Amino acid sequence: MAGSPTVKRRRLSQELRRLRLLAGLNVTEAARRLEWDASKVTRMERGQWKLPSVHDIRLLLDLYGVTDDGRREVMVTLAREARERGWWEKYPDVFRSGLPDFEAGASAIRTWEIVLVPGLLQTEEYATAVRRAGRVLDHGLVERHVAARIARQGILVQDDPPSFLALIDEAALRKQVGGTKVMRAQIHRLIEMTGRPNVTIQIVPETAGAHPALEGTFAILDFPDDPGLVYTVTTTDSIWLEKSEEYQRYTVIFNQVLASALSPEESVRRMAALAGLFEETPVDHDATNPTWHRSSHNG
Repeated sequence: MAGSPTVKRRRLSQELRRLRLLAGLNVTEAARRLEWDASKVTRMERGQWKLPSVHDIRLLLDLYGVTDDGRREVMVTLAREARERGWWEKYPDVFRSGLPDFEAGASAIRTWEIVLVPGLLQTEEYATAVRRAGRVLDHGLVERHVAARIARQGILVQDDPPSFLALIDEAALRKQVGGTKVMRAQIHRLIEMTGRPNVTIQIVPETAGAHPALEGTFAILDFPDDPGLVYTVTTTDSIWLEKSEEYQRYTVIFNQVLASALSPEESVRRMAALAGLFEETPVDHDATNPTWHRSSHNG
């Protein structure tokens, strides 16, 4: 699995805090002994750093009494890897929430979508139609957004990919984003992706009625060695939730929606039926081209 520098910084921060507590030191005392400002130790333990210093990590390990060579090398390696740059760093104008960074380190991703196909499953044409609908991006920036979105999807087909469970409201697959041809291709892409062992798609049918997740979309990310995170968005902002109670609350909500979803097999059949609704039909020239209609009557 591709590494995530942000996830590694998060893990490094948590481990440094654990080692300080084991050494019986508070933040102020640890900083005093190293002749640092206390805020520096606090920022390191909160993950509020971009490029961890290997030199600083070694100083902290000395202070905390970590003498085992193997353990020290693990921490130093983690610090070095946390300094790496991911492919998403090329798109600072597109990604402002760190989502692809965290996705790169996740072992499992669960997502709930109401009105759109999840970004990790969108076709290029569908993603383009979504971006153009905003009417605020020029053509070049639309292309960058779409290229970045397609690049994100690589995590689902890489070696050792995360498991991905997408709950999609049926309404999202009835909405004609980009027109019938785009929607037909998009739904066929979803069906195709269900053939991957790490991808599961379940449709929440219109008959499911009201449920706890009607007010917004969200994603839950789990990691091999770190606490899970919840990612949600508003019209103007992206929000990360990392408190244990927040993670648990969204997990319960997700499971409640999952209980009302069709099974994976039923979902494939429903998607195939929905794709059929977007089959092309012959153009009725009489109805769509009044000029042609009048000329035909004029012989």
